[in-house]
Amino acid sequence: MERRKMVLDAKGVKKYFPITSSFFKRHVGDVYAVDDVDVYVREGETLGIVGESGCGKTTLGRAILRVIQPTEGVCNFVRRDGETVDVFQLNENQLRETRRDMQMIFQDPYASLNPRMIIRDIIGEPLRYNSNLSGAEITERVKELLDLVGLNPRHLERYPHAFSGGQRQRIGIARALATTPRFIVCDEAVSALDVSVQAQVINLLQRLQSQLNLSYMFISHDLSVIQHISDRVGVMYVGKMVEQASSEDIFRRPLHPYTEALLSAKPIADPRLKKEKILLEGETPNPANPPSGCYFHPRCRYKCDVCAKERPAYRELEKGHFVACHRAEELTLDGVYRN
Repeated sequence: MERRKMVLDAKGVKKYFPITSSFFKRHVGDVYAVDDVDVYVREGETLGIVGESGCGKTTLGRAILRVIQPTEGVCNFVRRDGETVDVFQLNENQLRETRRDMQMIFQDPYASLNPRMIIRDIIGEPLRYNSNLSGAEITERVKELLDLVGLNPRHLERYPHAFSGGQRQRIGIARALATTPRFIVCDEAVSALDVSVQAQVINLLQRLQSQLNLSYMFISHDLSVIQHISDRVGVMYVGKMVEQASSEDIFRRPLHPYTEALLSAKPIADPRLKKEKILLEGETPNPANPPSGCYFHPRCRYKCDVCAKERPAYRELEKGHFVACHRAEELTLDGVYRN
Protein backbone atom coordinates (compact mmCIF):
# COMPACT_ATOMS: atom_id res chain seq x y z
CA MET A 1 0.00 0.00 0.00
CA GLU A 2 1.32 3.42 -0.95
CA ARG A 3 2.36 5.51 2.03
CA ARG A 4 0.27 8.65 2.32
CA LYS A 5 2.04 11.98 2.12
CA MET A 6 2.49 14.17 5.17
CA VAL A 7 0.20 17.20 5.40
CA LEU A 8 1.19 18.54 8.83
CA ASP A 9 4.18 17.82 11.06
CA ALA A 10 4.37 19.78 14.31
CA LYS A 11 7.21 19.32 16.80
CA GLY A 12 7.86 20.77 20.23
CA VAL A 13 4.62 22.75 20.32
CA LYS A 14 4.32 24.79 23.49
CA LYS A 15 1.68 27.23 24.65
CA TYR A 16 2.22 28.85 28.04
CA PHE A 17 -0.22 31.38 29.45
CA PRO A 18 1.51 33.87 31.77
CA ILE A 19 0.40 34.35 35.37
CA THR A 20 0.79 37.89 36.64
CA SER A 21 0.48 39.37 40.11
CA SER A 22 -2.77 41.23 40.67
CA PHE A 23 -1.33 44.65 41.48
CA PHE A 24 2.02 45.17 39.75
CA LYS A 25 1.29 42.79 36.85
CA ARG A 26 4.63 41.07 37.36
CA HIS A 27 5.17 37.75 35.65
CA VAL A 28 5.07 35.23 38.49
CA GLY A 29 4.57 31.96 36.62
CA ASP A 30 3.00 30.14 33.67
CA VAL A 31 0.15 27.79 32.91
CA TYR A 32 1.66 24.98 30.82
CA ALA A 33 -1.41 24.45 28.63
CA VAL A 34 0.53 22.65 25.88
CA ASP A 35 4.00 21.46 26.81
CA ASP A 36 6.36 20.12 24.13
CA VAL A 37 3.87 18.18 21.99
CA ASP A 38 4.66 16.39 18.69
CA VAL A 39 1.87 15.52 16.23
CA TYR A 40 1.64 14.71 12.55
CA VAL A 41 -1.23 14.19 10.11
CA ARG A 42 -1.05 12.50 6.72
CA GLU A 43 -3.11 13.16 3.60
CA GLY A 44 -6.68 11.89 3.94
CA GLU A 45 -6.11 10.82 7.56
CA THR A 46 -7.92 11.59 10.80
CA LEU A 47 -5.85 12.11 13.95
CA GLY A 48 -8.03 11.90 17.05
CA ILE A 49 -6.94 13.84 20.14
CA VAL A 50 -8.43 12.63 23.41
CA GLY A 51 -8.02 13.38 27.10
CA GLU A 52 -9.76 14.81 30.15
CA SER A 53 -11.21 18.32 30.14
CA GLY A 54 -8.43 20.87 30.57
CA CYS A 55 -5.68 18.63 29.21
CA GLY A 56 -4.83 21.06 26.38
CA LYS A 57 -6.61 19.45 23.40
CA THR A 58 -8.33 22.60 22.16
CA THR A 59 -5.31 24.78 22.90
CA LEU A 60 -3.16 22.46 20.78
CA GLY A 61 -5.55 22.70 17.84
CA ARG A 62 -5.79 26.47 18.06
CA ALA A 63 -2.03 26.86 18.41
CA ILE A 64 -1.41 24.73 15.31
CA LEU A 65 -3.75 26.97 13.29
CA ARG A 66 -2.31 30.06 15.03
CA VAL A 67 -5.72 31.12 16.23
CA ILE A 68 -3.63 31.72 19.35
CA GLN A 69 0.08 32.46 19.17
CA PRO A 70 2.19 29.45 20.24
CA THR A 71 5.00 30.01 22.71
CA GLU A 72 7.46 27.74 20.93
CA GLY A 73 7.72 24.98 18.37
CA VAL A 74 7.71 24.17 14.66
CA CYS A 75 4.62 23.42 12.55
CA ASN A 76 5.45 22.37 8.99
CA PHE A 77 2.39 22.39 6.74
CA VAL A 78 2.19 21.41 3.07
CA ARG A 79 -0.04 23.85 1.21
CA ARG A 80 -2.14 22.95 -1.81
CA ASP A 81 0.55 24.35 -4.13
CA GLY A 82 3.03 21.85 -2.68
CA GLU A 83 5.08 24.41 -0.73
CA THR A 84 5.99 23.48 2.85
CA VAL A 85 5.78 26.37 5.32
CA ASP A 86 6.35 26.72 9.05
CA VAL A 87 3.00 28.10 10.18
CA PHE A 88 4.52 29.51 13.38
CA GLN A 89 6.96 31.71 11.40
CA LEU A 90 4.57 33.20 8.83
CA ASN A 91 3.87 36.91 8.75
CA GLU A 92 0.30 38.22 8.62
CA ASN A 93 -0.05 38.14 4.82
CA GLN A 94 1.54 34.70 4.49
CA LEU A 95 -0.65 33.34 7.28
CA ARG A 96 -3.78 34.69 5.61
CA GLU A 97 -2.83 32.94 2.37
CA THR A 98 -2.06 29.66 4.17
CA ARG A 99 -5.31 29.78 6.15
CA ARG A 100 -7.20 28.96 2.94
CA ASP A 101 -5.80 25.46 3.37
CA MET A 102 -6.33 25.23 7.16
CA GLN A 103 -9.75 25.66 8.72
CA MET A 104 -11.59 24.92 11.96
CA ILE A 105 -15.01 23.58 12.94
CA PHE A 106 -15.95 24.90 16.37
CA GLN A 107 -17.61 23.09 19.27
CA ASP A 108 -20.72 25.16 19.86
CA PRO A 109 -22.96 25.47 16.77
CA TYR A 110 -24.99 28.15 18.55
CA ALA A 111 -22.15 30.47 19.54
CA SER A 112 -20.00 30.01 16.42
CA LEU A 113 -22.54 31.55 14.00
CA ASN A 114 -23.30 35.28 13.99
CA PRO A 115 -27.04 35.60 14.78
CA ARG A 116 -27.23 38.88 12.83
CA MET A 117 -25.98 37.39 9.57
CA ILE A 118 -27.95 35.29 7.10
CA ILE A 119 -26.55 31.92 6.05
CA ARG A 120 -25.41 33.20 2.65
CA ASP A 121 -23.20 35.80 4.32
CA ILE A 122 -21.91 33.43 7.02
CA ILE A 123 -20.73 30.81 4.54
CA GLY A 124 -19.72 33.36 1.91
CA GLU A 125 -17.57 35.49 4.25
CA PRO A 126 -14.38 33.39 3.78
CA LEU A 127 -14.84 33.67 0.01
CA ARG A 128 -15.15 37.46 0.13
CA TYR A 129 -11.81 37.72 1.92
CA ASN A 130 -9.95 34.91 0.18
CA SER A 131 -11.14 34.90 -3.44
CA ASN A 132 -11.86 37.18 -6.38
CA LEU A 133 -15.38 35.84 -6.93
CA SER A 134 -18.23 38.25 -7.67
CA GLY A 135 -21.31 38.45 -5.45
CA ALA A 136 -23.32 36.23 -7.79
CA GLU A 137 -20.49 33.67 -7.97
CA ILE A 138 -20.23 33.61 -4.17
CA THR A 139 -23.98 32.96 -3.90
CA GLU A 140 -23.70 30.03 -6.32
CA ARG A 141 -20.76 28.63 -4.38
CA VAL A 142 -22.73 28.92 -1.11
CA LYS A 143 -25.60 26.99 -2.69
CA GLU A 144 -23.16 24.26 -3.75
CA LEU A 145 -21.74 24.07 -0.22
CA LEU A 146 -25.19 23.85 1.38
CA ASP A 147 -26.09 21.00 -0.94
CA LEU A 148 -22.77 19.33 -0.17
CA VAL A 149 -23.50 19.25 3.58
CA GLY A 150 -27.11 18.12 3.17
CA LEU A 151 -28.98 21.42 3.57
CA ASN A 152 -31.54 22.99 1.26
CA PRO A 153 -29.89 25.73 -0.86
CA ARG A 154 -33.18 27.65 -0.82
CA HIS A 155 -32.61 28.43 2.87
CA LEU A 156 -29.60 30.69 2.35
CA GLU A 157 -31.62 33.81 3.29
CA ARG A 158 -32.47 32.45 6.73
CA TYR A 159 -30.83 33.38 10.03
CA PRO A 160 -29.14 30.81 12.32
CA HIS A 161 -32.01 30.76 14.83
CA ALA A 162 -34.21 29.08 12.20
CA PHE A 163 -32.03 25.93 12.24
CA SER A 164 -31.57 23.07 14.70
CA GLY A 165 -28.24 22.34 16.39
CA GLY A 166 -27.31 19.67 13.87
CA GLN A 167 -28.19 21.95 10.96
CA ARG A 168 -26.14 24.77 12.46
CA GLN A 169 -23.14 22.48 12.72
CA ARG A 170 -23.61 21.58 9.05
CA ILE A 171 -23.52 25.31 8.31
CA GLY A 172 -20.27 25.54 10.27
CA ILE A 173 -18.87 22.66 8.21
CA ALA A 174 -19.93 24.38 4.98
CA ARG A 175 -18.18 27.56 6.11
CA ALA A 176 -14.99 25.60 6.84
CA LEU A 177 -15.14 24.04 3.36
CA ALA A 178 -15.68 27.36 1.56
CA THR A 179 -11.99 27.90 0.75
CA THR A 180 -11.44 24.22 -0.22
CA PRO A 181 -8.97 23.48 2.62
CA ARG A 182 -6.65 20.47 2.93
CA PHE A 183 -6.65 20.27 6.72
CA ILE A 184 -9.46 20.90 9.23
CA VAL A 185 -9.33 20.97 13.04
CA CYS A 186 -12.65 19.65 14.39
CA ASP A 187 -12.83 20.96 17.96
CA GLU A 188 -15.41 18.83 19.81
CA ALA A 189 -17.49 19.15 16.63
CA VAL A 190 -20.27 16.80 17.79
CA SER A 191 -20.17 17.04 21.60
CA ALA A 192 -22.99 19.62 21.77
CA LEU A 193 -25.35 17.50 19.65
CA ASP A 194 -27.81 14.71 20.42
CA VAL A 195 -26.45 11.20 19.94
CA SER A 196 -28.51 10.50 16.81
CA VAL A 197 -27.44 13.82 15.29
CA GLN A 198 -23.82 13.10 16.25
CA ALA A 199 -23.88 9.99 14.08
CA GLN A 200 -25.24 11.97 11.13
CA VAL A 201 -22.57 14.66 11.41
CA ILE A 202 -19.77 12.09 11.83
CA ASN A 203 -20.96 10.23 8.74
CA LEU A 204 -21.05 13.54 6.87
CA LEU A 205 -17.47 14.35 7.91
CA GLN A 206 -16.30 10.92 6.77
CA ARG A 207 -18.09 11.26 3.43
CA LEU A 208 -16.57 14.70 2.87
CA GLN A 209 -13.13 13.38 3.79
CA SER A 210 -13.38 10.62 1.19
CA GLN A 211 -14.90 12.92 -1.44
CA LEU A 212 -12.55 15.89 -0.97
CA ASN A 213 -9.41 14.09 0.35
CA LEU A 214 -9.46 16.06 3.60
CA SER A 215 -7.20 15.58 6.62
CA TYR A 216 -8.70 16.05 10.09
CA MET A 217 -7.47 16.65 13.60
CA PHE A 218 -10.54 15.52 15.54
CA ILE A 219 -10.58 16.70 19.16
CA SER A 220 -12.99 14.96 21.52
CA HIS A 221 -13.40 13.53 25.02
CA ASP A 222 -15.78 10.83 23.71
CA LEU A 223 -13.82 7.60 23.24
CA SER A 224 -16.55 5.98 21.14
CA VAL A 225 -16.48 8.85 18.65
CA ILE A 226 -12.69 8.84 18.58
CA GLN A 227 -12.56 5.10 17.95
CA HIS A 228 -15.11 5.35 15.14
CA ILE A 229 -13.62 8.23 13.19
CA SER A 230 -9.86 8.14 13.84
CA ASP A 231 -7.06 6.46 11.90
CA ARG A 232 -4.58 7.38 14.63
CA VAL A 233 -5.10 8.61 18.19
CA GLY A 234 -3.09 10.92 20.44
CA VAL A 235 -3.72 10.86 24.21
CA MET A 236 -3.00 14.05 26.18
CA TYR A 237 -2.57 14.55 29.91
CA VAL A 238 -1.91 17.94 31.57
CA GLY A 239 -0.60 19.54 28.39
CA LYS A 240 1.60 16.61 27.33
CA MET A 241 1.17 13.91 24.70
CA VAL A 242 1.56 10.65 26.63
CA GLU A 243 0.74 8.19 23.83
CA GLN A 244 0.16 8.25 20.09
CA ALA A 245 -0.49 5.32 17.77
CA SER A 246 -2.96 3.82 15.33
CA SER A 247 -6.54 3.66 16.58
CA GLU A 248 -6.41 -0.14 16.65
CA ASP A 249 -3.23 -0.21 18.73
CA ILE A 250 -4.51 2.38 21.20
CA PHE A 251 -7.82 0.62 21.83
CA ARG A 252 -6.52 -2.96 21.88
CA ARG A 253 -3.07 -2.71 23.47
CA PRO A 254 -2.29 0.65 25.09
CA LEU A 255 1.19 1.24 26.46
CA HIS A 256 0.49 4.08 28.92
CA PRO A 257 -1.37 3.58 32.24
CA TYR A 258 -3.42 6.75 31.67
CA THR A 259 -4.67 5.41 28.33
CA GLU A 260 -5.62 2.15 30.05
CA ALA A 261 -7.59 4.09 32.67
CA LEU A 262 -9.43 6.08 29.99
CA LEU A 263 -10.33 2.95 28.05
CA SER A 264 -11.59 1.20 31.18
CA ALA A 265 -14.40 3.79 31.35
CA LYS A 266 -15.58 3.06 27.80
CA PRO A 267 -18.79 0.99 27.82
CA ILE A 268 -18.79 -2.33 25.96
CA ALA A 269 -21.94 -3.27 24.06
CA ASP A 270 -21.83 -6.89 25.23
CA PRO A 271 -23.18 -7.84 28.69
CA ARG A 272 -21.18 -11.08 28.66
CA LEU A 273 -17.88 -9.24 28.75
CA LYS A 274 -16.66 -8.03 32.13
CA LYS A 275 -14.15 -5.25 32.53
CA GLU A 276 -12.56 -3.61 35.55
CA LYS A 277 -13.11 0.12 35.72
CA ILE A 278 -9.97 1.88 36.88
CA LEU A 279 -10.75 4.70 39.31
CA LEU A 280 -7.96 7.27 39.34
CA GLU A 281 -7.25 8.59 42.81
CA GLY A 282 -6.60 12.25 43.50
CA GLU A 283 -7.13 15.25 41.27
CA THR A 284 -5.72 16.19 37.89
CA PRO A 285 -2.51 18.18 38.54
CA ASN A 286 -2.54 21.94 38.21
CA PRO A 287 -0.92 22.84 34.84
CA ALA A 288 0.52 25.93 36.51
CA ASN A 289 2.30 23.76 39.08
CA PRO A 290 2.74 20.24 37.65
CA PRO A 291 4.38 17.51 39.74
CA SER A 292 7.98 16.48 39.30
CA GLY A 293 8.88 13.54 37.09
CA CYS A 294 5.98 11.97 35.24
CA TYR A 295 2.91 14.19 35.54
CA PHE A 296 0.71 11.11 35.91
CA HIS A 297 2.66 9.42 38.71
CA PRO A 298 0.56 10.75 41.65
CA ARG A 299 -2.47 8.88 40.21
CA CYS A 300 -0.72 5.88 38.62
CA ARG A 301 -1.09 2.42 40.15
CA TYR A 302 2.09 1.19 38.41
CA LYS A 303 4.40 3.98 39.64
CA CYS A 304 7.90 3.32 40.94
CA ASP A 305 10.58 5.53 42.47
CA VAL A 306 11.94 6.83 39.15
CA CYS A 307 8.47 8.06 38.11
CA ALA A 308 8.51 10.80 40.75
CA LYS A 309 12.08 11.90 39.94
CA GLU A 310 12.57 11.80 36.17
CA ARG A 311 10.34 12.93 33.36
CA PRO A 312 9.85 10.03 30.90
CA ALA A 313 11.06 10.52 27.34
CA TYR A 314 8.45 10.54 24.59
CA ARG A 315 9.74 7.82 22.30
CA GLU A 316 8.73 5.41 19.55
CA LEU A 317 8.56 2.09 21.38
CA GLU A 318 7.03 0.16 18.47
CA LYS A 319 6.69 1.17 14.82
CA GLY A 320 4.31 4.14 14.79
CA HIS A 321 3.54 3.74 18.50
CA PHE A 322 4.88 6.56 20.67
CA VAL A 323 4.67 6.65 24.47
CA ALA A 324 6.03 8.57 27.46
CA CYS A 325 6.25 6.05 30.32
CA HIS A 326 9.24 4.68 32.22
CA ARG A 327 7.69 1.20 32.50
CA ALA A 328 6.08 0.90 29.05
CA GLU A 329 8.34 -1.99 28.01
CA GLU A 330 7.46 -4.17 31.01
CA LEU A 331 3.75 -3.46 31.54
CA THR A 332 0.94 -5.43 29.88
CA LEU A 333 -2.11 -3.16 29.91
CA ASP A 334 -5.74 -3.80 29.06
CA GLY A 335 -7.41 -2.19 26.10
CA VAL A 336 -11.10 -2.06 25.30
CA TYR A 337 -11.15 -5.83 25.80
CA ARG A 338 -9.09 -7.57 28.45
CA ASN A 339 -5.82 -9.06 27.19
